[in-house]
Amino acid sequence: QVHLVESGGGLLQAGGSLRLSCAASGRTFSFYAMGWFRQTPGKEREFVAGINWLGGITDYADSVKGRFTISRDNAKNTGYLQMNSLKPEDAALYYCAAGSRFGSASRNSQNYDYWGQGTQVTVSS
Repeated sequence: QVHLVESGGGLLQAGGSLRLSCAASGRTFSFYAMGWFRQTPGKEREFVAGINWLGGITDYADSVKGRFTISRDNAKNTGYLQMNSLKPEDAALYYCAAGSRFGSASRNSQNYDYWGQGTQVTVSS
């Protein structure tokens, strides 16, 4: 079992930066690929970024490529999403997820077994 807790969300102006954290409990977090997803009211949850279990392979949605960076520190059981040059359209509830044991990150939310409760990011124009 892996329990995930996100933090680091907040309210900021467009152009600003935030770093989201995803703290995991359970010694097997390092065995799982990790993803960040986001959701706004009335829309489906969308993939933002993913990283494989070792941390060497990353994937990004086109909308955030070049602005967001996903990383992980398996020794600390923590994942991160550094978000720069934020835009109003980045505002959403951000979730981290773990899945695909010993595998690569997936853009499909159904491939993730564990989810956090989400952290809200609000970007004003």
